Amino acid sequence: MGTFLNLFKPISRFIPEVKTPDKKVNFNSRIMWTILALIIYLVMAETPLYGVATGDQTDSLQTMRLIFASTRGTLLELGIGPIVTAGLIIQLLAGSDIIEFDNTNPDHRALFTTASKVFSFVMVILQASLYIMGGQYGSIDFGTSIVVFSQLLAAGLVIMMLDELIQKGWGIGSGISLFIVAGITKGIWWSSLSLFTVADGKKMGAIFAFFESIFRGEPMWNWFYRTGGLPDMLGLLTTIAVFAFVVYIEGMRIELPISHSMFRGFRGKMPIKLLYVSNIPVILAYALFANVQLVGQLVWSRWNIDNTNNILNMLGTYNKTSGYPTGGLAYYVSSPGSLDAVMLDPVRALIYTLIVVSVCVVFSVTWLEIGGLGAENMADQLLSSGMQVPGFRRSRRPIVNLLNRYIPTITIISGLIVGLLAAFSEFFGVFGSGMGALLCVSILYQYYQTMVQEQVEDLYPFLRGAFR
Repeated sequence: MGTFLNLFKPISRFIPEVKTPDKKVNFNSRIMWTILALIIYLVMAETPLYGVATGDQTDSLQTMRLIFASTRGTLLELGIGPIVTAGLIIQLLAGSDIIEFDNTNPDHRALFTTASKVFSFVMVILQASLYIMGGQYGSIDFGTSIVVFSQLLAAGLVIMMLDELIQKGWGIGSGISLFIVAGITKGIWWSSLSLFTVADGKKMGAIFAFFESIFRGEPMWNWFYRTGGLPDMLGLLTTIAVFAFVVYIEGMRIELPISHSMFRGFRGKMPIKLLYVSNIPVILAYALFANVQLVGQLVWSRWNIDNTNNILNMLGTYNKTSGYPTGGLAYYVSSPGSLDAVMLDPVRALIYTLIVVSVCVVFSVTWLEIGGLGAENMADQLLSSGMQVPGFRRSRRPIVNLLNRYIPTITIISGLIVGLLAAFSEFFGVFGSGMGALLCVSILYQYYQTMVQEQVEDLYPFLRGAFR
């Protein structure tokens, strides 16, 4: 067993865990547990942190919160950010063979899960500390800092347990995916139908603001566009267009014919989707950007509050009043925002777009290997499940060569598409952002596939190995 994983063996018995069900939980029970986890998440998202002012709060991480399923000033301040960051780190370690990990070994899997939990808990501690020390809650005393830190720590542990509850078979799909969809959906409904009056004297919801503009006799452009980044009809229409586009490209795929080596009557197709690595590059990219901003704000608030250190300025400079980045790396990995901001600083918008696209492509290619989606891994899974490609010998090398014609190219194209979608959609005020639309559609599609898959497995048990 790997030396690294052995380090977690002594503490594995002390790590809290959700017990794996003794037998497969029936579908209705899994739905119930999934809904229960969702309710707990939504309650936590509306429960404010004790000891933190809930008035006018600036939030330089607003764009990232959709990815992290987090809510400003609540128990879900951190959301799934620590879990995603920890997963990125440990997957990179495993994918680069720094960690010796055999997925077929039950002991390895158990210790790998323990290591993932430890890393997640460490990231909860680290990110909670960065939030407090970086001034996200303003100037608070030591006692209040301890209270806030304890709440974030407990909330992080609850989210970890809810995610494990769903993934271990009590629920459906993944807790992380479930919480992301819930957060994005809530944001879209809020931006469309909120009745709160905001700075321009209209309702916050884009639909109500649209009719208010008409009744007030305002110019037609004002019916569709609002300044200050407020939700408007242009954003709503663009949101609908982005969702339609994502649904369309989700269905684009290359299908390779397959058959079963023993059951000759079985014929099927192996799909290679255009969005081959799905939403993973976007999640990892924005997890990286968020951590850059957190570290940048901490460094600025502690050692560069006057923005006079040229070396530290490269990491990030910030506005003392609003707390938003004004320069450095932190500035260029945060979205400019609406079209007004893009027109004021087109260079920043261009650099931001290039960074997002480049990082998404890099993470797409990286995840291809560490996520077990490469041609070699797919060929092994195909052969081990008893499948074969008609017209090719049932051996590894011909199938690997066939898959290599498509997978590497599609992976790069996938990274380009999701990167451009994530960057450009923010400029047009898409509700939940383009990456939110991508995540929402792909996750809901995965849930649909999971439900269909379970039905197929019940009808054809011999296909269970192929699906797994």
